[in-house]
Amino acid sequence: MKLKSPEPFWLVKDGIKHSYPSLRENIETEILIIGGGITGSLLAHQMIKDGYKTVLVDRREIGNGSTSATTSMLQYEIDVPLFELSEMIGKEGAEKSYWACYDSIDDLQKVAKEVKSDCGFKKKESLYFAAFKKDVPDLKKEFEARRSAKFPVKWLSADEIKKKFKIDNTFGGILSEQGGSIDAFCLAHDILHFNHKKGLQIFDKTDIIKFDYKKNGVTATTDYGNTIKAKKIIFCNGFESTEIIKDKFVNLLSTYAIVGEQHEKSHKELNDLLVWNTAEPYIYMRTTDDNRILIGGEDEEFVDAQKRDSLLLDKEKKLVKKLDKYLPKNNFRTDFVWAGTFGETKDGLPYIGEHPNFPSAYFVLGFGGNGITFSVIGMEMASAFLKGKKHELTEYFRFRR
Repeated sequence: MKLKSPEPFWLVKDGIKHSYPSLRENIETEILIIGGGITGSLLAHQMIKDGYKTVLVDRREIGNGSTSATTSMLQYEIDVPLFELSEMIGKEGAEKSYWACYDSIDDLQKVAKEVKSDCGFKKKESLYFAAFKKDVPDLKKEFEARRSAKFPVKWLSADEIKKKFKIDNTFGGILSEQGGSIDAFCLAHDILHFNHKKGLQIFDKTDIIKFDYKKNGVTATTDYGNTIKAKKIIFCNGFESTEIIKDKFVNLLSTYAIVGEQHEKSHKELNDLLVWNTAEPYIYMRTTDDNRILIGGEDEEFVDAQKRDSLLLDKEKKLVKKLDKYLPKNNFRTDFVWAGTFGETKDGLPYIGEHPNFPSAYFVLGFGGNGITFSVIGMEMASAFLKGKKHELTEYFRFRR
């Protein structure tokens, strides 16, 4: 039977892994984390490891926000190419940001092993190919910038890409050794379940409608009138942070993804590879751990959820057409199609740190195509902040930069 679902693939695949209660009393804690997706789960993991009494809340069920819609491609490449980012923030900051993302993939693998997650974490290569002939000069400039920074990369011609990966209609590309893929929805649940046993308090379906910020702590009040008093609060609520922060610091975009039916034929050329290209907006591809092809892209400005979802059928057709262009004879049949909303910053970098308008608060907002790897970096940075230590990326990831 062919099933097509407007729900993200991961939600249907994983089902309800773990359930948690809503908050029904007034409580106190050291750290309050807002957001129960992959970012919030990683920050909670770090806070429990550092020995803080920690509470995590989410207005939805755990993982049902952006984490359920992510394609879970783990890349060190930031949406802004290294050579361009170097021109924007300086060579040192650009290379440090790229290397932090590079290392975060290995760090995430360690977390997945530590919590014994069955999220299907897999190290992969990453292919960034030229979608048009006119893109080749800049892509070669990017290749040289990465090689100069000592990243393990190779340049492949169009013929080499076709021979090695059976991908047609490219104009050459950069093959990187470092990359990976996971089921982020599954991993978020596994991390939280692991830490719940260690004392992490988790409340989902708990909507905070008021925050009272003071230098010595924050009081959060729910829609039912219950309160949480915390010494520090960490916002891990992604694009919904725009409801709180009034600065114009991120552009919201809608992205679309489709996953094919399970297929007997192995996609062996693609199973150890992430694929994306230089088109604007770019397309991205990977296989899943249950032998499906996933392709996404067709991004456009976010207007509202209704407008975003009304385009699902049209976007599905366009993505299938692009898949047929690059992977002819793929026998692809759509099983799932969905849309998600994500944020894009001016320099492709996240916002991690304090905001001058919010005492006793930190934000870990991993916008762009690197949301998950940025969140891993956020673990380390938040841990340093709480210990009164400086972090080398603070200046590059700060608000109002």
